[in-house]
Amino acid sequence: MLTAKGLFQEIIDNDESFRLFCSIAASGEAQGGWENARIAALVAPGMRDLTPKITRHGADEDKHGRIFNALMKKRGLDPVPVPADTDYTMLLEERGIGLAHEKLRADRPLTEEDVIVYLAHSRVTEQRAADQMDMLVTYFGDHPELGKAIHMIDDDEVNHLAYCHEELLRLARQGHGRLIQRTLRESALVEIQVYRDVSLAVMRHMGRILGWPKPKAAALSAGIRAVYAYERAAGWHKMVDLRMPERLNALGGPVSPAPAF
Repeated sequence: MLTAKGLFQEIIDNDESFRLFCSIAASGEAQGGWENARIAALVAPGMRDLTPKITRHGADEDKHGRIFNALMKKRGLDPVPVPADTDYTMLLEERGIGLAHEKLRADRPLTEEDVIVYLAHSRVTEQRAADQMDMLVTYFGDHPELGKAIHMIDDDEVNHLAYCHEELLRLARQGHGRLIQRTLRESALVEIQVYRDVSLAVMRHMGRILGWPKPKAAALSAGIRAVYAYERAAGWHKMVDLRMPERLNALGGPVSPAPAF
């Protein structure tokens, strides 16, 4: 019987599949770190109070990238190029979700609408990241090789999600509610499609490395498509609701260090 725990255990136990998994994760985190650093540098003049939190967000993402690279290094593995069909961040940008990299590379200040779009996009993608880390903590929180790393990243993702909720609610009270809700819905509906496509691509690459038989690959593909069908019908609502988090000012302090990595 196929289970998420068994599937990830298989990926973790094989050096080549583990290297691909960590390379994809490290690349995505590093990309997120760069994006947040650029947004912090260009944030709209009237929203400069957000700069330290956006900077902290980016620094956390950079730290996560270093952690995944360190996990590879511990096994004596080097990162591999990330296949284009598994590049979640770039595929989202190609679909118009988030702030275009062309805009982030320029030196013109962002508008207030740009910053709101960034926060709404982050609320959606951080929900995905938090859910994935919750799953990994459930299955591998006590793993001797991965446990400490995934607990650390999971705690950061909870902070990132709390920050998005709190700031979007504050901006909604200032009159930006319609823009926020529209952007959240648009982002969520595109994100679930991109996540489906990336998941299918990752499983194809893992199947090739691990030599999965066709029935197993077909079952995994069917499972991914079933998750998408549920998310398209109802599950996406989880990504767009806003509620005051338990952790307030979650990104108001310095980055927590990762001395073990």
